[in-house]
Amino acid sequence: MSRSMEHRSSRRAFLRHATLAAAAAPGWLGRSASAQPVATGRPGIPHGVQSGDAGHHSAVVWSATDRPARMLVEYATTEQFADARRVVGPAARPETGYTAQVVLTELPAGQDVFYRVTFQDLGDLRSTSLPVTGRFKTAPPDGRDVSFAWSGDTAGQGWGINPEWGGMKMYETIRRLQPDFFVHSGDMIYADGPLTAEVALPGGATWRNVVIPEKAKVAETLAEFRGNYRYNLMDEHVRRFNAEIVQYVQWDDHEVTNNWFHERVLEDARYTEKRVALLAARAKRAMFEFTPLRSHPVESERVYRLARRGPLLDVFMLDMRSYRGPNGENRQTELTDGARILGAEQVRWLKRALLASRATWKVIAADMPLGLVVYHDAAKQWGSEAVAQGDGPPLGRELEIADVLRFIKHNAIHNVVWITADVHYCATHRYDPARAQFTDFAPFYEFVSGPLHAGGFGPNALDNTFGPEVLFSKHPGHVNAPPTEGGLYAGHVRIDARTRAMTMSHHDVAGTVLDRRELAPHA
Repeated sequence: MSRSMEHRSSRRAFLRHATLAAAAAPGWLGRSASAQPVATGRPGIPHGVQSGDAGHHSAVVWSATDRPARMLVEYATTEQFADARRVVGPAARPETGYTAQVVLTELPAGQDVFYRVTFQDLGDLRSTSLPVTGRFKTAPPDGRDVSFAWSGDTAGQGWGINPEWGGMKMYETIRRLQPDFFVHSGDMIYADGPLTAEVALPGGATWRNVVIPEKAKVAETLAEFRGNYRYNLMDEHVRRFNAEIVQYVQWDDHEVTNNWFHERVLEDARYTEKRVALLAARAKRAMFEFTPLRSHPVESERVYRLARRGPLLDVFMLDMRSYRGPNGENRQTELTDGARILGAEQVRWLKRALLASRATWKVIAADMPLGLVVYHDAAKQWGSEAVAQGDGPPLGRELEIADVLRFIKHNAIHNVVWITADVHYCATHRYDPARAQFTDFAPFYEFVSGPLHAGGFGPNALDNTFGPEVLFSKHPGHVNAPPTEGGLYAGHVRIDARTRAMTMSHHDVAGTVLDRRELAPHA
């Protein structure tokens, strides 16, 4: 794709001092955390930098500018940039929303990599932006400790950037945990969630949103979907987080519109374009432009993928949106294409990847929960948006999940844990065949966390098909609780290199540990 290019250099050369090294700007963190003002004399970098999809020897570096300009990236193994290498990247153009990314390859494993991005004005090659810096960590080659965080849902239900409250503070809470990487479980934007300048709060106070034109209506055009991503990047906590923590992102429904599937035709009066398939195509293009998502070499817009983070951890990133059948009653008795939520090809990939994994822990990152009932029409309590549709034997989408769970058991694939977000509260579930209607699976845990910055909800009803038990739950207890009530959550995982035990904790926006439990690996 024109927005990215591969840079290949030998690992040995990377570790040598390079003649292209330049003096590092003092205080790399301070530069990365600030948004550059757009200046008429040189390109600006108003949205900061991001890194993503880091493996043992590669990672994506992303940025954006304000005019046609070429991306230039210097990267090094020290924050003084003493061993810096330089990459001439692609041009950021109107056709890409002025975004660009570079895939750095043949990096040293288990290494902090520092980078800085500048843009060279294509209309005046003498004019370059000020540098913006960031860092990321490649996956370790050995069994050292591994940590990561996850959550989902940003700028939902009318709760946008409120400078008076302190902005999107959950991003800063997670940044301070300094995880090796972050999994964004979807709903990175709320394309269907316009913002108003003021929202009344309980007790007579007022929440005041920053509002831009693209967030004043539902997103329908490519420019409006792009604007939703730009909006979140206006927040200083988000930019600082992006500059420090490498990400693996996945999407759910609000990147397009609520509860979408390709066949859907909207009846929502806010939309002039009713065809969801067209909206989804525009939304997916904007997502690939504005996130550090690496293009698949064959299926360029494929979202599901495997993130290898050393011998202790593999993360299986699912896509529960692109290949689903239409939302409906979800009570099919046979696993047809219309009953699927993952799709046959993704299931085949997941089985192959799980079978081939030699990591101690296999974390399946799903953008929707397995055993919580999520209605397509919440007001009427009708239809299924997620997997579950009510108590009883597997039906509909549960048939596909039952097939995956059976495969895991029969192939003795141990230490499988599921993580997800979506429902706007945090919970720990243990699925046990002794409690279930479908019993041909091994017990496993599912950890739910979120939102990052959206309305609080919950709890959702449990479906007994796979025998879930709630071990912990924290929720506001009413619908669309504002961020001021503290109902923002993220999960954090640490795997100990010596014992190989996984410790999972839920955190609130104040950083308080709400629940912590240790899982011992299968011998």
